[in-house]
Amino acid sequence: MKIKARTLASAIALATGLAATSVAAAADFPSKPIRVIVPFAPGGSTDIIARLVTQRMSQELGQPMVVENKGGAGGAIGAAEAARAEPDGYTLSIATVSTMAVNSACRPKDLPYDPIKDFQPVTNFANTANVVSVNPKFPAKDFKGFLEELKKNPGKYSYGSSGTCGVLHLMGESFKIATGTDIVHVPYKGSGPAVADAVGGQIEILFDNLPSSMPQIQAGKLRAMAIAWPERIDTIKDVPTFKEAGYPQLNQPVWYGLLAPKGTPMDIVNKLRDAAVVALKDPKVIKVLDEQGSAPSGNTPEEFAKEIQEQYDWAKDIVKKSNITLN
Repeated sequence: MKIKARTLASAIALATGLAATSVAAAADFPSKPIRVIVPFAPGGSTDIIARLVTQRMSQELGQPMVVENKGGAGGAIGAAEAARAEPDGYTLSIATVSTMAVNSACRPKDLPYDPIKDFQPVTNFANTANVVSVNPKFPAKDFKGFLEELKKNPGKYSYGSSGTCGVLHLMGESFKIATGTDIVHVPYKGSGPAVADAVGGQIEILFDNLPSSMPQIQAGKLRAMAIAWPERIDTIKDVPTFKEAGYPQLNQPVWYGLLAPKGTPMDIVNKLRDAAVVALKDPKVIKVLDEQGSAPSGNTPEEFAKEIQEQYDWAKDIVKKSNITLN
């Protein structure tokens, strides 16, 4: 009994010591630069938003947040490296719908990380609208006419996305399921070529993030049919949301948020989240986000975890229903 009592006492002492060490580490955090892995190439929306917000967070934290781009495999290479990092708050990563939901749905057997089990959500930085648009020669001027034309001509029209089993491909397939229409998917290597072909008329329909399509929509080279956003956007006020059009299940924007490795002390997670909230209230940050077609979030770790889980479940459901594979 004495041996057991000593063992129990030792275990309690060890746990108490570890807890004290964790608290001390959190109190001193950050005491050195913080690395932030962006799992995509420089210059895209993920990279722009990450650099914008983390630069402002650095001012609050008193240490640089250094962005490192680790692109490849739809974000899986960078996300996998971030998942293996020490849970001390000094290696973070940017979450997207692609890395946290779509990759897992499309690569269930060989994805080198678990988006739910391997990360601790910190906060959602920003949401960005999605849009479905058509070439101006398409024989419909509004969403109602768009659907009528598609239903009269199943299989006649094609839509472009940024790639097979990307989030915009899943948006297109989700649209087909919700509306009962039949349009043919044409995958591209990124949104840029897809936008170019939609403008040129090689494809009639485009599913895209709004920022990359907005210049062409405003120039009249694409006609927006509906947007995935909570409300109409001032610069394209005549375009309804999917909810207004009668399809609330399609009214899903994409998001860009901050992750820590699983096991990161919550005191550190909350300190990072608090710094992000301050950054996302900065008028200069809000202005740049607005120019990107995005809006700040800054929700709690628990709320962001719920958003991730919802998109994770959505992606798996669409991939299963549409029988999408990467092969």
